[in-house]
Amino acid sequence: MSAGIDAKPLFFAPFVSSRMAIEPGWIDYNGHLNMAYYAVLFDRALDEALGALGLGPDYARDAGFSTFTGEWRIRYARELGLDDPVRVTVQLIEFDDKRMHFYMEMRHARELWMAAAVESLNLHVDLARRKVAPFPADILASLAIMKAAHSGLPRPPTLGEAIGIPKKAKSGRPGVH
Repeated sequence: MSAGIDAKPLFFAPFVSSRMAIEPGWIDYNGHLNMAYYAVLFDRALDEALGALGLGPDYARDAGFSTFTGEWRIRYARELGLDDPVRVTVQLIEFDDKRMHFYMEMRHARELWMAAAVESLNLHVDLARRKVAPFPADILASLAIMKAAHSGLPRPPTLGEAIGIPKKAKSGRPGVH
């Protein structure tokens, strides 16, 4: 690259994680991936996306800032077993000067069916003060580029849904109105 040229980051829409394998110790007594390890896989994928934004481990070490999860909601769709490789897509829904809102889907890496989805709100934190703090200008610029790349993606249908048991309708059957 020529000296003096400031290369802008390039973001795919959505961001796609590396292929990840399920470890034998993650399979529970039901014979499938334990719920806790879906979180591990989503977290690893988000770390990859955050690294692409300039918010990885080097940023935490060198700048003294990092990201923390403020809110997280998972929806399980299909069981995963030991031999199921996965990839996670990460979509930046919105951001402001201190927060990022992501939607992620975990998919079987070969067959492409969805195993789970997560909605996550992540905070930019000053590690010395342990307080939420504004992003620096270069990170805001990277977020704007990622958001622009992701703006053409469809809005996930479950985005922002509340968790709960559907109320019974007059018919006495849930969900029938």
